[in-house]
Amino acid sequence: METKFTVRRAGPGDGDVLGGIHAAAWETAYAPFFDPEFAADGIASRRTRWHARLAAQDATILLAEADGRPVAMSVHRASSTRPGLAEILSFYSHPASWGTGVAAALMAATLEHLRADGVTRAHLWTLRDTPQSRRFYIKCGFAETGADRPYDFGDGNPLTQVEYERGC
Repeated sequence: METKFTVRRAGPGDGDVLGGIHAAAWETAYAPFFDPEFAADGIASRRTRWHARLAAQDATILLAEADGRPVAMSVHRASSTRPGLAEILSFYSHPASWGTGVAAALMAATLEHLRADGVTRAHLWTLRDTPQSRRFYIKCGFAETGADRPYDFGDGNPLTQVEYERGC
């Protein structure tokens, strides 16, 4: 049986769902880079921050569902550092959905939203040491720009992020 994916804008009642997806994905992909106590705090923080993000309405938040169950999310807005480009600020899928195709469907929908808004190019940053995410972005047509930057998640030990870009 084929899984049906749908993508919609996240609404005011989706804060807990977004938090669950973000926390689970972050725990699997990023927590190993941190001290266990800092990682546990980061996971807890990601579970609760999305109500405020939704209320701020400062970015477009999309939610992908697999057979009606929310499993992936993306966040984008105009880039604050690259005039004329959009930036994909967050892109996470629940680890239980990895390999199902929902992330590819969400990326296609995210790029379609950007095109509909008149955006022609998008960029994003991801950790250098997360090969799975880097392979995914390349598979989706993104290419490394050659730029990198240190990013401190709040523990005082910055990790290196690399930038990817593509046309919409």
